[in-house]
Amino acid sequence: MQGKVCVITGGTSGIGLVAAETLAQRGARLVLVAREKARGEAAMARIRERAPGAQISIHYGDLSRLQEMRRLGQEIGAAEPKIDVLMNNAGAMFSRRSVTEDGLERTFAVNHMAYFVLTQWLRERVIAAAPARIVNTASEAHRRARLDFADLQSARGYSFFTAYGRSKLANILFTRELARRLAGSGVTANCLHPGLVATRIADNNRGVLSLAAGIVKNLFGLSPEKGAETMVYLATSPDVAGVTGVYFDKSRPAVPAAAAQDDAAARRLWDESARIAQLPA
Repeated sequence: MQGKVCVITGGTSGIGLVAAETLAQRGARLVLVAREKARGEAAMARIRERAPGAQISIHYGDLSRLQEMRRLGQEIGAAEPKIDVLMNNAGAMFSRRSVTEDGLERTFAVNHMAYFVLTQWLRERVIAAAPARIVNTASEAHRRARLDFADLQSARGYSFFTAYGRSKLANILFTRELARRLAGSGVTANCLHPGLVATRIADNNRGVLSLAAGIVKNLFGLSPEKGAETMVYLATSPDVAGVTGVYFDKSRPAVPAAAAQDDAAARRLWDESARIAQLPA
């Protein structure tokens, strides 16, 4: 990874931060995307402590807003002619339904649309670095989910777990269609389940969700170090150099739910996402 450029969203805490540290220790140059300046500076300090001499830049923005997704894509694309690894990892869970200024349900916006928009803006920079890789963080939470294309914004009844599961299903379908569209470019696209990891996810909430998430993570959660292993594997291992469009668990290919293998749904989600983002399909 010496000298390779790795763009990471959600790289200031949890598995994203551990992956960033590991890649920096292996000589990669990091480009982090963060929302809060204080957390970004703390992450950079920690990475430099654990990987002395690490080269890091950071871009700040709110990945729930389409305008900010586009701006970040433009900024990073202008600064980085080539991107060897793009890791879409930022994610969130919300106990109550809320809508962004774009009219998007917030889980859908952060967990899916940010992946889609940032990847579209940086796609040519990744292709320019080929052989290169795109790694998307999904989850086993997708298994009970179904996409309702008539209600992608969960306006008809909201459950935080349903919304989260749908967003993770969207991550797998997006990866599948992205891999198809990148065929022959020298860029692979894969996604992963990191495991139940003791990270900050759901900590932004109050009440039952925050309490329940804290108990489950404390009792059963993997360490962020363990949870980041599959991310780093997909970003670096020669074993997966030619593998694309695959869902991984514990650094091995896994079979996702039938709904995550629906190519027609993957294409439809792509087209709908492009319409929402006002980007070419």
